[in-house]
Formats: sequence, structure tokens, C-alpha cells
Amino acid sequence: MKVLRDTWLVFGRYWGLFIHNPVWVVIGVVQPLLYLLLFAPLLSSIAKTPGFPSGGAYNVFVPGLLVQLGMFGAAGVGFSLIAELRMGVIERLRVTPVSRVSLLLGRALRDILSIVVQSLILIVLALPFGLSINPIGVVVVLALIALIGLLTASIAYAAALWLRSEDSYAPLIFTSSLPILLLSGVLLPLGLAPQWLRSIAALNPLSYAVDAARAVFLGHLGNPSVVKGVALMAVLSILAVILGARAFGRAVA
Repeated sequence: MKVLRDTWLVFGRYWGLFIHNPVWVVIGVVQPLLYLLLFAPLLSSIAKTPGFPSGGAYNVFVPGLLVQLGMFGAAGVGFSLIAELRMGVIERLRVTPVSRVSLLLGRALRDILSIVVQSLILIVLALPFGLSINPIGVVVVLALIALIGLLTASIAYAAALWLRSEDSYAPLIFTSSLPILLLSGVLLPLGLAPQWLRSIAALNPLSYAVDAARAVFLGHLGNPSVVKGVALMAVLSILAVILGARAFGRAVA
């Protein structure tokens, strides 16, 4: 119960700071919206290409955008933590009884809620373009995106606590994020890729999340890839939370 209470207190503090600057929600939606407007129309001409899933270009492309939003939306959260380290906020937490796990979960819950709101906005904006999905599918996809956000945010906070410098944090996070995203098939299905690229992508956990999201948007909720993707993200999220909580524990011990 103490962890839940502490998590809620930490979440309340950081959510209050967030809602006073809601422009970040808009900024988070702008990039995927540009992809939706400027890149997705190009898919119509290759939708009948062998290897491209049936069901409509937007039902294939939007799930990838949501996964991208979930990852990039949480990849940069360490910058605010580094700023707090510099201002001595983390140092002052040494004298508080707040659970170290809650210091991570409270922040991550704020990040997840922000990402889920952005994802809902993107889904609504994509409906006029031809996107179709049922309500249960929306819930499953949002849960999947929330897990991706928790996974990424936990790793980002741990990296920020280890590096303690924006000059080191920025190149590490964003340079590593790009190949992970490209090897997950967020832009184009990996069925269009050569075999050597598909073999490498099979080692990327995020590719299974993309497959799961696409299966849901294509109306295949019972597809084994959905269970596999959600389960894999859940396990990795738990491991990432443990990693991030240990980093917070060392930082305020």
C-alpha cells in the first residue's frame, strides 16, 4: 500500500507540472501527424505489392506510428531528470521516506498517460483517412503502447541517472532509438524486406509489438502475434522497472 500511495503522490506532483504546459501533447502528435499526411499516401501505390498486408494502407501504417510515438514519446524523459539532478532535487529526496520504486513509477505513470492521450488523438485524426478499428482493439493497442512507454521511460530514467549529463544522454538515447525503430518495421512491413534484414529484425523485441498492433488494427485480435507482442512487452517492462528502480535507489540512497 505504501508503494501505491507514494506512487500516486509522485504522479500527482509531476502530472500537475505537466498539465501546466500541455503544449508537449501537441508537439508529441505533430511528428506522427506529418508522417500520416505526407508519407501514408505513398503507401496506396504499393499496397498490392507481395508482402504488404491486406486491409488498407492506413491500418498497416498507423500501428507503426503509434509504436513510434510510444517509444520516442518516452525516450526523452531523462532530460527533465538530469535537470533535477543539477538543481539538487534528487539529493533532497535522500531525507524523504518515499519509496524508491515510486519515484520511478510516479514519473513513468505521468509519461504513460501523456503517450496514451497522444495516441488517442492520433487514432481519431487517422479515422477520416480510412483507418478502421473496433473499441476492443483500441483498448488492446493502447495497453500495448502504454507498456512500450513504461519500458522506454524506465530505461531512459536509468540512463539519465547513470550518465547525469545531457551531452552523454542525448546521443545515447536517440542514436540507439533509430535502429531499433527501423528494425521494427514501423514505416513499412518487414514482409517487404530482404531475408537478411528480416533475420536481424527478429532479434528486435519492438518488431513483435508492431506485429501485434498491426494484427489488432487488421481485425485479427485472436492472432497469436497479439499475445506474443503484449506478453513480451509486459515482461521487458517489468525488467526495465526493476532496472530503473535500482538506479533511483542508488541515486537517493
